[in-house]
Amino acid sequence: MPRLSLIIASTRPQRIGHQVAQWVLDAVPAGFTVTVHDLREIALPFLDEPGQPADGNYAHEHTRRWSAAIQATDALVLVMPEYNRGYNASLKNAIDYLYAEWEGLPVGCVGYGWHGASYAKSALRQTLERVKMTVVDGPGLEFGKTLTQEGEVSASATDDAALATMFAELLAKAR
Repeated sequence: MPRLSLIIASTRPQRIGHQVAQWVLDAVPAGFTVTVHDLREIALPFLDEPGQPADGNYAHEHTRRWSAAIQATDALVLVMPEYNRGYNASLKNAIDYLYAEWEGLPVGCVGYGWHGASYAKSALRQTLERVKMTVVDGPGLEFGKTLTQEGEVSASATDDAALATMFAELLAKAR
């Protein structure tokens, strides 16, 4: 059975990422084994490896644990906020820690924020493609329409369909 990892990208104290993640988790179809990785709990320091990630020679135990977690997945879902039309620094840091582990990994991005996190998802796509991930489209929840600022999800049928399509593509492309 393919292994799906879901990463909660927000690390803010007053975040709603875990609520959006629960909406995503409730829709995961049969056929995946799921593991949740919360970047707030993982608490990677700002990139502190002395070598290049492409070398794969990690000096720190936190990097080796992060590497092992990503190597143990066949598909990935990023639940990520949009901050100032971009994606958050903790997500960029987590991506930059690794390199070879990302190659060929199918990833879907579920964004949330104003305008459905469209700016952040667009910016993130460039980074994910640079590390050779296989990006599939995912939904974006929009404050005032499908998401409250307190994290209550009232997704539309379009969002639900986009989520189902994302999972179908991830399942088909799982490594």
